[in-house]
Amino acid sequence: METIYKVDRRNAAYCYPLLEPSDLEETFLQLGEQWRRETGMMSLVTKMVMHPAYQRIIGMGQPVVPLILRELEREPDHWFWALQSITGANPVEPEHQGRLTQMAGAWIQWGKEHGYRW
Repeated sequence: METIYKVDRRNAAYCYPLLEPSDLEETFLQLGEQWRRETGMMSLVTKMVMHPAYQRIIGMGQPVVPLILRELEREPDHWFWALQSITGANPVEPEHQGRLTQMAGAWIQWGKEHGYRW
């Protein structure tokens, strides 16, 4: 398969490969599994989200948002930092901070309201 690159117009020196939808999902699932496996015993969320696999998922940008939302719906986990980094949004009410189920619900609702399908 030929690799197609997208150039970031704000920084023409930087370009990144575009993935086909099936490759995108496969890569996301592999990175997500690696992230869970290698951070499962960590208690600090800041360390979890700085893991290289998690950072690569963030770097995949908007196309992974529905995949993250699907994962949140399946099993709430610490995907909130990635979602906020990618979308710039934060639908979680202050009183729900630290409550995975409520935070996941807020993001799932936000995704549906913003037209994401998964």
